[in-house]
Amino acid sequence: MKFPSKEIVERIRRQYPAGSRVELERMDDVQAPPIGTKGTVIGVDDTASVMVRWDNGSGLNVVYGEDIVKKLDSVTTICYGEKRVWDSRTEAANFFLQGIAGSEGAECERYTTIYAKLIEGLDICSDDVE
Repeated sequence: MKFPSKEIVERIRRQYPAGSRVELERMDDVQAPPIGTKGTVIGVDDTASVMVRWDNGSGLNVVYGEDIVKKLDSVTTICYGEKRVWDSRTEAANFFLQGIAGSEGAECERYTTIYAKLIEGLDICSDDVE
């Protein structure tokens, strides 16, 4: 096996920082999680393999040049003190948009605050007014 250059390893580390959410698209291993399994990146090793804690409990690495994952557009929301990590910014935005439409007063203001932060592109969106 030919090892990737230091530049490639650093590029993969920037692309998949610890805490990133990913979804498995291809892994040729009999013990591989099912395609579509989601997980959280815990790091990238010196061979550019992405180390993932899969949601199903598996710990198999994503081997550089062999396996394929896609990075999810994850976002964290905090509403009424409850923290939730979404794997899709669009899904989160739709949820809070529906909340805006179905509420009024202070509750509507909370949902609107979070929705605005989601649209703005923030990674952590809370109902706190800053």
